[in-house]
Amino acid sequence: MSLKVTLFKSFAGAPGDHLSTIRGLGLRKMGQVRVLQDTKAIRGMVFKVKHLVSQEVTEERAAVGKRRKPRKIAVRDRARAGRKSP
Repeated sequence: MSLKVTLFKSFAGAPGDHLSTIRGLGLRKMGQVRVLQDTKAIRGMVFKVKHLVSQEVTEERAAVGKRRKPRKIAVRDRARAGRKSP
């Protein structure tokens, strides 16, 4: 089970903690929809900004993001791969 969260109202003028919560949910633009895992933490975040978002429970699977290396380490690894060994 997962939650489909839609940002339906502008967050202009909202307090900083609300902005952080919206960002944490992965929402950036009005009308944007995210499918998230149904956990207590996510439900608490949605409750905090319930006046700005709508939610519905769906059977869709939430996409699992791939972890990325920090930029500094990725650049280092690419440089090492490009070197020729003697």
